[in-house]
Amino acid sequence: MNEAPVATRQRPILRRLLLVAAVLGPGFITASAGNDVGGIATYSQAGAQFGYSLLWSLIPIAVALIVVQEMATRMGCVTGKGLAALFRENFGVRTSFIAMATLFFINTLITSTEFAGIRAATEIFHVSGYISVPVALVAVFFFVLRFNNRVVERTFVVLSLVYLTYIASAILAHPDWKAVAHAAVVPSFDLRTAGWLAMLVGIIGTTISPYMQFFLQSAVVDKGSRVEDLPMARADVVNGSILAIALAGFMIIASAATIYVANQHGAHIAIPQQAGDFAVTLKPLAGPLASLLFAFGILNAGLFTATVLPLSTAYVVCEALGFEAAIDRKFSEAPVFFTLFAAGLVLGAVIVLIPGLPLLRFILFSQVLQGILLPAELVLMLIVINRKSVMGAYTNSRAANVVAWTTVIVIGCLSVVYVLGQFIPQLLGG
Repeated sequence: MNEAPVATRQRPILRRLLLVAAVLGPGFITASAGNDVGGIATYSQAGAQFGYSLLWSLIPIAVALIVVQEMATRMGCVTGKGLAALFRENFGVRTSFIAMATLFFINTLITSTEFAGIRAATEIFHVSGYISVPVALVAVFFFVLRFNNRVVERTFVVLSLVYLTYIASAILAHPDWKAVAHAAVVPSFDLRTAGWLAMLVGIIGTTISPYMQFFLQSAVVDKGSRVEDLPMARADVVNGSILAIALAGFMIIASAATIYVANQHGAHIAIPQQAGDFAVTLKPLAGPLASLLFAFGILNAGLFTATVLPLSTAYVVCEALGFEAAIDRKFSEAPVFFTLFAAGLVLGAVIVLIPGLPLLRFILFSQVLQGILLPAELVLMLIVINRKSVMGAYTNSRAANVVAWTTVIVIGCLSVVYVLGQFIPQLLGG
């Protein structure tokens, strides 16, 4: 009599994870998922290599992020469907298959970066990655498939809040706040310095990650948000986006105030070559507490996103291609879903255990690749959201279209120049 019906007790795990939004909102959770190991490494590398000079880019990126995520939120509220389902309905199975295959490939690379973060963080504490990565893999499987859903929800709330440790790391680094303020509002360009353009594209790619739009729209739909909930949902997107950008800024500041400044004063500190090196390098420059917080943040980010990403990817792909997707089903009832989930997770872990793999370079490459592929996703989103047959009276305003299409054009042009620069080095001063 006291037992809940099975259907109620075993709702799909993604729905349960996304219902954390009822406490903090989809925007907050999406912002947390976006500040993953790849983001930490990219922002930290930007600060270590270029100081505060790229902080200004976060302001236009914040505007673009808010507009793009508001679009995903609005589509979810108005249609009650995820982004993957809308792509299939509006562009057909073939286009959806190409988009989903690309998403799976990119997300598997990103999952690898999460395990790279786990490996880097645990090696700081003298635990081999060949031990920590398999243990983390098993822990994620066990956590998702065996733990009580309420425990999963509350754990994700706590893991989201841990990202605030980066604010403490930046403050403990004692930056020059006047220089920070100046760099944040006065743009500077250095196209001819090796790596500058790649870093800018990487910052864009890791901040407005393609998978985040799928995740956010699914969160909105699974929360049950409708048109009347748009004002609150928009406020949540703005708050979440500002949080994501603020955390990105503090990560840049932490590395700029220590590694970059020390090098400018003749310390000759090598730019970190692995993700965990940032935490190690911070220790003599900003103190052991800053180093510990940074390392803990990397470990948290790896575990957080390594759990979310393969699971949400499997749901999104199955949604787009019409396959059954439910974690509480048997393998025989949802074979594609379970295969995709396991493949994304296992491949992500295996890649990062390849001997001699330059982890930091691999992480940065995945973020740049996201930036290069982002315009294609945004074009598809813009086509759908401007169709009255889909959105009715809730198509994009002129201002939203201007910002969104400007984002597509700017990122597209930067990506083209970057790619051409790899074949014609003279374009970038090589």
